[in-house]
Amino acid sequence: MRESFGGDSSKRIYQYLLEFGMYRPNHRTQQTFMELKEQKAWERLEKLFLKYKNKWQGPDVPVYLFPKNIGGIFSTKTQDTQKSGVSFEDKVFLFISPLEDEKELEALFVHEYHHVCRLNKQKKKVKDYTLMDSVVLEGLAENAVFEQCGEKYLAKWCTQYSSKELSKIWNQVFKEQLECKKTSRLHDDLLFGLKKYPPMIGYALGYKIVTLFKEKNILSTEESFILPSKKFVKDVEL
Repeated sequence: MRESFGGDSSKRIYQYLLEFGMYRPNHRTQQTFMELKEQKAWERLEKLFLKYKNKWQGPDVPVYLFPKNIGGIFSTKTQDTQKSGVSFEDKVFLFISPLEDEKELEALFVHEYHHVCRLNKQKKKVKDYTLMDSVVLEGLAENAVFEQCGEKYLAKWCTQYSSKELSKIWNQVFKEQLECKKTSRLHDDLLFGLKKYPPMIGYALGYKIVTLFKEKNILSTEESFILPSKKFVKDVEL
């Protein structure tokens, strides 16, 4: 696995994954692991992978499933203590607690695997991504959740803010920072809503932008992978 992270150290990789919900080894996570085995979580995930790989003609990438830790930047900001994940062009990591509703696993997988499909279809390299690219990426992934799983399974941040709140921060902050590089600290501050910014505000804006785009355009799944980010934001009015 280290090779797929550019040969980075195991410690640095683990520390990075902790931010997104990777488990810490203790008695509690051992119990979680056993419960997930009883629920046949890995078998269910394999079926989901095959379903969407075929449905979306998506790439064949490894998907790792681990017990979830309550902590981490992503978990804290989303207020979702049951599931989280992080995706790359060539791999997916999912972190879950035992889920009463099996559809929750599908919603998580759909969001993360949509990322993989779009990352592989875009001509831009991930290291060159901007805040605009990331905002649209997240909005499209959650739109896929809406289409495949239904409104009930949307993340809380989709409806966390009013249209007025989104409009204010979009016009006062985001519009001027859309070309902010992924490598910049400001990129993550805005996308995740760190420091002085509202939690998950970049994600919420992304979903709103995609929703507005769909009000004026037909958006197929294939187009959600290939259309450039500028196509979604050039005429948006928040």
